[in-house]
Amino acid sequence: MSIFLSEIAGTAMLVLLGCGVVANVVLNQTKGNSSGWIVIALGWGVAVFVGVFVAAKGSGAHLNPAVTLAFAWLHKIEWSQVPVYIAGQFLGAMIGATLVWLSYYKHFGATDNAAAKLGVFCNSPAIPNTTANLATEIIGTFALVFAVLYMAAPAASLGALDALPVGLVVLGIGLSLGGPTGYAINPARDMGPRIMHALLPIPNKGNSGWSYSWIPVVGPVVGGLLAAIVFDMLQ
Repeated sequence: MSIFLSEIAGTAMLVLLGCGVVANVVLNQTKGNSSGWIVIALGWGVAVFVGVFVAAKGSGAHLNPAVTLAFAWLHKIEWSQVPVYIAGQFLGAMIGATLVWLSYYKHFGATDNAAAKLGVFCNSPAIPNTTANLATEIIGTFALVFAVLYMAAPAASLGALDALPVGLVVLGIGLSLGGPTGYAINPARDMGPRIMHALLPIPNKGNSGWSYSWIPVVGPVVGGLLAAIVFDMLQ
């Protein structure tokens, strides 16, 4: 139960602050409208820092099925715990996305662009191409999980700042690799909010991009497992 609740809380904070910064930038009549990609990338980096800090004690702060599967592959957690982690991650992501919708309720109504509304919740490619988009998500998630595996047991603790390096990695991935697909690098972070986009009564929201939705799931899972395999080879 501690794992489940911690993953809910941490992932909810991750998505609240991460999807929240996207809403601030892309929705009409916000204070941060059109402030740009660097603001989004920085906001997601902070979101990851906060989410990891919140969940670290209770669950180890995976917040991402790709991380959970990599840890299970390396026998750092039991396979029987995987469904508990992933259920918490998806539920937390859905809660966080709902809180973003509530926070920006009036701004969704003031925005006509359906793609911008969808972009608050989940990812879509700048140039749609299945092979290229899948490769981008695999590479980005490989970078994330590979770094996380080295950070999971630091030689010297930074106390509350132990969560900071993961946030910086996500910031770097966003700035360096986020252009093609928006760097989902986390199945729960994309699919959970995408489900809420479909369910919530958002005016003129358009479709939820289901034809693309498998790429931010399969790509991160493959990238995370590849990172675990390479990490294991290097030990």
